[in-house]
Amino acid sequence: MHRVTMYPSDGAPEGKMPKVKGLPAAQFTGTRPKLPDLFTRYSEQVQAEFCSILPNGSMELSDPFRYHLGWADESGERLTVPQGQGKALRSALCLFACQALDGDWMQAVPAATALELTHNFSLIHDDIQDGDTERRHRPTVWRLWGQPKALLVGDAMHAMAYQVALDLVERGVSESKALRSSRLLVESCLSMIKGQSLDLEFEDTLNIGLADYLEMIRLKTGALFTCSLEIGALLASDEAQHVQAFARYGNHLGRVFQIRDDVLGIWGNEEYTGKASGNDIRRRKKSFPIVLALEQARGADRDQLVAVYQKESLVEADVDRVLEVLDTVGAQDHAHDLITKEASLALRELENAPLSKWARSEAESLVDFLVSREY
Repeated sequence: MHRVTMYPSDGAPEGKMPKVKGLPAAQFTGTRPKLPDLFTRYSEQVQAEFCSILPNGSMELSDPFRYHLGWADESGERLTVPQGQGKALRSALCLFACQALDGDWMQAVPAATALELTHNFSLIHDDIQDGDTERRHRPTVWRLWGQPKALLVGDAMHAMAYQVALDLVERGVSESKALRSSRLLVESCLSMIKGQSLDLEFEDTLNIGLADYLEMIRLKTGALFTCSLEIGALLASDEAQHVQAFARYGNHLGRVFQIRDDVLGIWGNEEYTGKASGNDIRRRKKSFPIVLALEQARGADRDQLVAVYQKESLVEADVDRVLEVLDTVGAQDHAHDLITKEASLALRELENAPLSKWARSEAESLVDFLVSREY
């Protein structure tokens, strides 16, 4: 078996790592791990903020806008209880960082909402670019309303994110911190777009290394994770070292999240993920396991992997052959190794931050969840 070099993250020194519980490599429990408390602690206030800024019927895009955020059904009928929403992880990260550093997290709610709007605009555009017809177990916006209108809905969310972020000043945040928060949001959005552009470029080549992949996910996924925690910390603290500690924590969490997502895209349980096992192979996605196999496989294994990924469409025999190659190079084990390493590096970043017992425990619980999540 060829072993992959685990690229060091941000120059972090090697040595004793904080322990991460997680799961044994290549193991799925078949049960959903419990969501950490931070996923629900702030949801009521974030949902109330969403309700206050959702467009009314005077805008033609109101129905698909509300639908994507879970506040309308496919016919545009408004819902009193949202459906098909995501975990709202980025808003939760922002508010957690603020509260963990003894800030008034209610002041940060506009920033948290802006982060979720930014994330959701990117999802609408990604669905169009990837041709995905389902998200969160519901038809995608473009599938129901067409690509032109879906593009406009995404654009509207993007614009509204910056409008909502301005409400920080009305919540008592200084103008300088509000402006800095907006700058961070803009910079992370540009990084996210650059990452998506790289991801699209990867579709047309097999000449991709692990370093290329890690840079792509740092931009596409990690940038908004980093931004969420950095803004939350910034709104609570004037200590640059504490703000940057949370930013670096977010960078590592982004890698944990995306690589675990790549594992679930191939070996995940359909009951939880909503997608058939091996779905990312059928779509010929260049996710972490595939990039690793392209770099590590030798001889006939690599030749067959390349041949499969050069096809226009795949049959189940192709999927099975790719799974065999992934097993040969130990792709799932390698993915787990990198996930646990990044998780440990994330926890190390917060070792010197002035966190209370509950906040440190919450940060650890979040890492453990992201390492072992099955959806």
